[in-house]
Amino acid sequence: MSRLRGLVADTRPLRNDHFRRLWIANIITVIGAQLTVVAVPAQIYADTGSSAYVGLTGLFGLVPLVVFGLYGGALADHFDRRSIMIVTTVGLIVTSGLFYVQAALGSTNVWLLLSLFAVQQAFFAVNQPTRSALLPRIVSAELLPAANSLNMTVFQAGAIAGPLVAGVLIPFVGFSWLYLIDTVTLFATLSAVVRLPRFGAIASGAAPGVRSVIEGFAYLRHQPVLLMSFVVDIIAMLFGMPRALFPEIAHIDFGGSDEGGLVFALLFAAIPAGAVLGGVFSGWVSRVHRQGLAVIVCILVWGFAMIGFGLAVGLADRWQGPMLLVSLAMLVIGGAADMASAAFRTSMLLSAATDEMRGRLQGVFIVVVAGGPRVADVLHGAAAAAVGTAAAAAGGGVLVVVGTVIAALAVPSFVRYRITRTAT
Repeated sequence: MSRLRGLVADTRPLRNDHFRRLWIANIITVIGAQLTVVAVPAQIYADTGSSAYVGLTGLFGLVPLVVFGLYGGALADHFDRRSIMIVTTVGLIVTSGLFYVQAALGSTNVWLLLSLFAVQQAFFAVNQPTRSALLPRIVSAELLPAANSLNMTVFQAGAIAGPLVAGVLIPFVGFSWLYLIDTVTLFATLSAVVRLPRFGAIASGAAPGVRSVIEGFAYLRHQPVLLMSFVVDIIAMLFGMPRALFPEIAHIDFGGSDEGGLVFALLFAAIPAGAVLGGVFSGWVSRVHRQGLAVIVCILVWGFAMIGFGLAVGLADRWQGPMLLVSLAMLVIGGAADMASAAFRTSMLLSAATDEMRGRLQGVFIVVVAGGPRVADVLHGAAAAAVGTAAAAAGGGVLVVVGTVIAALAVPSFVRYRITRTAT
């Protein structure tokens, strides 16, 4: 029994009232958010029939993520973080409502949809580094790894439920209802944010702007372990995230509907399902001392899983049913590995940075974590048009493995990095 308790997630952060309210609100909100994550590429594919257009969501999401992620981190290091979260949450509500309006009016303008997506990502890019930067103000340093695991588990659980619900509902109710649900559920997060205490302005070196952002990069430059944690994650996400291919793979390779359906939903849900399994059984993460090596191993597992996924898709024309199961299994394994990698990297970043720098470093973090997959959407969409979905997915996995090995050999101090934990 004690061994089982050592494996399952640590729930002690939930004793904190502020963290618990945010966490419970996220359970509600993240499902709605994931409905939109699925609905946008599904609507684009339904309107255009092209994975290349779906891949453009990466470009339209990347630019605001980079610009406003970095600037948002600077804002979080200068102004009251609660106020920033209120403003950005209201912005997310408004943009989600506009998604609903365009779908309810029957719009098929792909450029309007992509533009709304870009605006939504701008608000998201400011909101997320602010949310992460305030976490050490409400949770003790000892409980940061557990708090991060709990947050990521909820997010990934919603990423399972969202695609499953969306894939089933889209053929029956269309896209507008999914956007409406997202709009309504965001009010749960707004309620939890309003009840946070005022943290006050933070005395950082420079006012929000280019100079403040440069200060964050200068700080990171002198932290090689943290810098490498970004580099290896860029490698993993840039080359190994095949989600832009899911609509075409579901429709062409596995015979699903071109507007959604169960296969489409399962593909989108598989990586988050693996992440949830990894989060539920994340008790071991807090006992790992060689975190740098652990990150490398996790990313290698992710890369090999994506190779297996691409090979399975390539064999789908011969054994469609069995290869669908293999494809889903590879995505689940990759999701579990990514969950562990993210838990290590986030805890390393929050523990090492000073409070005056946390916002800016979290801005860099959100650019890497959320921006990498969006570049991957563009690359995979273009690669699939040239060589097919199976080759694009498997080839990306090969590049992940090769790139990670090169990075580990180039910076051995990252592989040797370990932490010393005090007894509790």
